Amino acid sequence: MDIIRYADLKPAPWRNGGGTTRELARFPLDAVDGGWDWRVSIAEVGKAGDFSAFPGMERVLTVVDGDLLFLTVDGGEHPLEKYRPFRFSGDADAAGALPTGDIRDLNVICRRGAFKGFTSIIELSKKRAHPVFEGQLGILLQGQATVDGEAMGRYDAVVGSDTATPEILGRGFLAVVSIDPVDSSNPVRPEG
Repeated sequence: MDIIRYADLKPAPWRNGGGTTRELARFPLDAVDGGWDWRVSIAEVGKAGDFSAFPGMERVLTVVDGDLLFLTVDGGEHPLEKYRPFRFSGDADAAGALPTGDIRDLNVICRRGAFKGFTSIIELSKKRAHPVFEGQLGILLQGQATVDGEAMGRYDAVVGSDTATPEILGRGFLAVVSIDPVDSSNPVRPEG
């Protein structure tokens, strides 16, 4: 079982310098300068401004801390509330405003035509474990949880597996990120 500890991740500046992000996972792992096919990260947004462009990519953005991000995408306005995933093109001209203060968001960015990313927010249970399968990451957003008896911290991620499927128990909220290859004959396991 792989646990990616958020506290161990170093913040990196956005491409446009407007904020910082901590990368949880990407594929391929050795890709540099945005040459990856998909990436999962958590960004800290402390000021209004433009979002970095990701040409040829598709994004799913979810506010995970703070109340509201007012996102403008190609001129269309979208109020994004906490725990409500929003999909948009990485090619789009996007900017964010922070009417209620700083936010933190979960980003799933995939190369269009190669992979498709999905984000679901679920409420955890102490009685019924939530499995994390191959091609998925389980990210603790809020509360307390254990995975196969090991404690998770806020924003820690568990890498799914079909051979020894990790199970998460607790109280709080979990983001389940699924990365599906467009060509199903080419499955890829998230690695942090």
